[in-house]
Amino acid sequence: MTDPTARKAENASAETENTAAPTALTPEFAEQPDPLAEAKREAFEYKDKLLRTLAEMENLRKRTEREVADARAYGITKFARDVLNVADNMHRALATLPEDARATVDASIKGVLEGVELTERELLKTLENNGVKKFTPQGEKFDPNIHQAMYEVPNADVPSGHVAQVIQSGYMIGDRVLRPALVGVSKAAPKPAANETSSAGNGK
Repeated sequence: MTDPTARKAENASAETENTAAPTALTPEFAEQPDPLAEAKREAFEYKDKLLRTLAEMENLRKRTEREVADARAYGITKFARDVLNVADNMHRALATLPEDARATVDASIKGVLEGVELTERELLKTLENNGVKKFTPQGEKFDPNIHQAMYEVPNADVPSGHVAQVIQSGYMIGDRVLRPALVGVSKAAPKPAANETSSAGNGK
């Protein structure tokens, strides 16, 4: 016969095994991602991509506007440089005849001179209408960005480091240098030698 006490112990052990918690969750009970959190994450990523795309498009628009403006302002640079040679030749032709000699020339030559002067003025006006401006920096402080020094000039009437002579006028196109002005730069006059000063004092 089976011991009733042993049977009760076996039944208790089986019940314990049947009611024990599983050691691992089955797949259907595994933790699932939160759909709302996932949707928020994707929305944030799409918003970030949209903002980046809009910023890139704005930068592209501004860059395109700058390039178009530069093309309008500086597109004639090469042509303008070639035209400057014509303007220089006209100016040289007019400079060959001194002002005091113009009063003595006959009417036909005087008419030619006036025609050349008028043409030069019209040429400079046309260049200026297209953003090209002539500048003559006489007496201005020397600026290596827009002036090209050809030599130094001892000149007590002009401060040292300033433009004492303009050999050739310069031209700007917009805010850029089309051609620097060729200039002579003043320098301080040499100081008298010590022996000359002393001899002059002795002479008194």
